[in-house]
Parts: sequence; C-alpha cells; structure tokens
Amino acid sequence: MKKKELSIIVLNYNTQDLLKNCLESLLKSDMNLKFEVIVVDNGSSDGTVEMVKRKYNWVRLITSEKNLGFAKGNNLAKNDVLGDYVLFLNTDTVVNEDTLSETLEYLKKHQLGAITCKVVLPNGKLDKDTRRHFITPFIGLVHLFLGLDKLFPHSKLFSQYWYGYINENQIHDVDAIQGAFFLSPKKVLDEVGWFDEDYFLDGEDIDLCWKIKNAGYRIVYYPKVQITHIKGATKGKNKKSEKYLRFGERLRYKLSGVNSMEVFYRKRLWNKYPFYINLMVIVGINTLKILRVIKYTLGI
Repeated sequence: MKKKELSIIVLNYNTQDLLKNCLESLLKSDMNLKFEVIVVDNGSSDGTVEMVKRKYNWVRLITSEKNLGFAKGNNLAKNDVLGDYVLFLNTDTVVNEDTLSETLEYLKKHQLGAITCKVVLPNGKLDKDTRRHFITPFIGLVHLFLGLDKLFPHSKLFSQYWYGYINENQIHDVDAIQGAFFLSPKKVLDEVGWFDEDYFLDGEDIDLCWKIKNAGYRIVYYPKVQITHIKGATKGKNKKSEKYLRFGERLRYKLSGVNSMEVFYRKRLWNKYPFYINLMVIVGINTLKILRVIKYTLGI
C-alpha cells in the first residue's frame, strides 16, 4: 500500500448513522490532502460492518469481536496506519472542509506533539472538554465539588480546568485535548506508546497528553477551524446506541469518567502529593461513584 500523509482512525460502537455522517463529511475534505480512513469496529451489533463494506469500500476496516473500549479499540490500528500523522476522530463528529489541512499544516509548521481544532456542539457552543488543564486536587475540588468554575467562568483562579480565562477563539497551548479530534505525529505516538489500555473509556486522551507533554512536546488548541461534535453519542448516551447496551454495560459507561479519574490520579499524580491529600482525593472520587450509581439506579 502507498504511504499516506494522514491516517484517520474512527472507532465505532453501534453508531452506524453517526459514522455515515462522519465519513460523508470526510469525503468533502480538502482533496489535495492524501489521507486514509481506518474504521475500527468495536464489536457492534447494529449492522455497521456490513454498511461500511457496502457503501464505503475506500475505508479500511478493522473489526473486534467485542467492545474493547476506547484505548484498546484505537490501538488496534497502530500497526496498520500508513500515514506520518494520525488523527483520532469520533464517529459523532462532522468535519468542516478545511479542518484537516489547516490543523495538519499548523502542527507540522510548529513541530507540535498534538493539536486539536475548535470543537463545537450542535447548538454552536464550544465543547468545553476540547481544552483542559491536567486535574490537580485543587482543580478537582473547584471543578467537581464546588462548581466555582460555573460561578466564575472567566476567573484565572477558578476556571482553570476548561481554560475559561482564555478566549475560545485564541490559539494557545493546553495541557490536554479531547479524543474526539486528536491529531498527532505517528512518531510521537510511537515514542510515548499510544493510548494506555488501563483506561476503558474516558481519561485515555488526557493520559496520552500527559505522556506527550512529559516527552517535551507542545499541545495546541487551534480554533481557526472547527468540527461539530454530537456530545456523548459514542459513549452510549444517545437513545439509538443505548438500546444495544445491557444494564451493566450502561452503568459502566456512566461510571467511566470517575473510574478513569482514579486511574489517572494513581498513575500520574499519586507520588506528587502527601498521603493525606491522596486519601482525600480517593475518598472524593469514590463518593462521586456512589452518587452516580444512586442517581442512575433511581433514574435521577
């Protein structure tokens, strides 16, 4: 197979209609850019594999018999990519025509470790998870428990997690970007080991950014171009995908964020703080887990 400039990895799990819209948007992208699309199907039961084979024979398809989660699913493609650059792209996204070429050009020009574009929700508002600080005990307290970033959305002290104090239309360095649109040189991914497979869903993008930053590379939020993100659809949070999930699997999705938070803290931050701080953080995380189980069970 011929070498490509860009490999786009799209992980799918029971989101056939969303995947179709995503692939159609890629067809309208800058045709001067030589890219390939690899769809990794994570054990879907909604006919996605058959649809891709029937309608999109230009797509390279990798299939798993079961749902491996986000990290393992994307990593299935790491030995198959032909591009010098790799874009991880959610199925619940629609890519604007010039987004691929502009972000890739900026990444190459500045020799970045990773880049994302402006990710907007269907209502036109910024998806705040597009740009994030690494969480610390203070940021976690302010963001998760006190909600001070909602009360003071532009405060440099209280709105650190989502960079609320920096204009969303300004190019700037960030700690972490979202897996919905995550562009990085393949050599950087190979150097840091791609996604950490201890994460099932959520947190793996933040962890990958941690490894990239620790390797000495910059990560940039580039809002001059954008995509639309139908938030949560790839995580079993929309009606069409949720119907394919058993109760235990739905609950696993609901707890994925806090479970990943604990994995990240134990892996990356545990040795940076004294024991009593670590204890308070773990108690706080497990309190969040209990509250989410109660709310989900009661349908609140």
